[in-house]
Amino acid sequence: MKIFYTDSFAIPLPENHSFPISKYALLRKRLINSHLFSPQDFCIPHAATNAEISRTHDPIYLRRLHQGQLTAREVRRVGLPWSPELVERARRSAGATVEACFAALDDGVAVHLGGGTHHAFKDQGQGYCVFNDSVIAVRALQAETQSKRVLILDCDVHQGNGTAALLQNDPTAFTFSIHGKNNFPYRKVKSDLDIALDDGANDRVYLDALETGIRASLKQARADAVIYLAGADPYAEDRFGRLGVSKDGLAKRDRLVLGHCHKAGLPVAITMAGGYAPNIEDTVDIHFQTVCITAEFQRS
Repeated sequence: MKIFYTDSFAIPLPENHSFPISKYALLRKRLINSHLFSPQDFCIPHAATNAEISRTHDPIYLRRLHQGQLTAREVRRVGLPWSPELVERARRSAGATVEACFAALDDGVAVHLGGGTHHAFKDQGQGYCVFNDSVIAVRALQAETQSKRVLILDCDVHQGNGTAALLQNDPTAFTFSIHGKNNFPYRKVKSDLDIALDDGANDRVYLDALETGIRASLKQARADAVIYLAGADPYAEDRFGRLGVSKDGLAKRDRLVLGHCHKAGLPVAITMAGGYAPNIEDTVDIHFQTVCITAEFQRS
């Protein structure tokens, strides 16, 4: 199984910044030390090209981003200080999701140890998201493979507003988001299917709702491929989550999503999306179990 990573492309952050950048390197280290995967499984992705990005994002936004011309307000909306390293990492992250999608076509599944930047819109970033890697990957699949219909299953705790906006009224892509009703973003953009959960929703409530959502999404999407955002932030202890899902519940979530997709014969690219537990090892635990569960669904 191919595992794509971008943690070697560091971005400078202030010491008091709330974004848990170290989770990516810790996750890759955990995977390597587990000896469940070979060194050949780990791949550095290409940086998404201007052509790949411009299928999704405004070329003027891309140019301004590269030249460091975002306004202070735009930088605050992203939530990460601008730097050339930030732009390079965002390109690599988009490239990783594209490559994970292509690898999944061959192996059934593939993983990007990052990504899930679903708050990025056509001409602006938001909520730690610079480019929308999922939509960039959708357009790459549609342009370069036989996969013309793509389903995005977004299980990050925050609604995928940027993804929904970019793919609205597009019959070739189906967007599903299961998220906290009262959580960021406070102004939601309608997905093809949204399931909004009350604060504190536990394993049973979450998994029952997810089961309903997956079945409906697969039926309506008639997809050739799936991108699955396996956020760690529905976890009960997450700082920004507000739901009550356990680690075991999130493992069951992963098996539920991948099991349905496997039964339908669909290739799946998995991205890690959010995760902000006060103890970063809890977030790493959740992402680690997602990768290990994904490997169970690799084609022999």
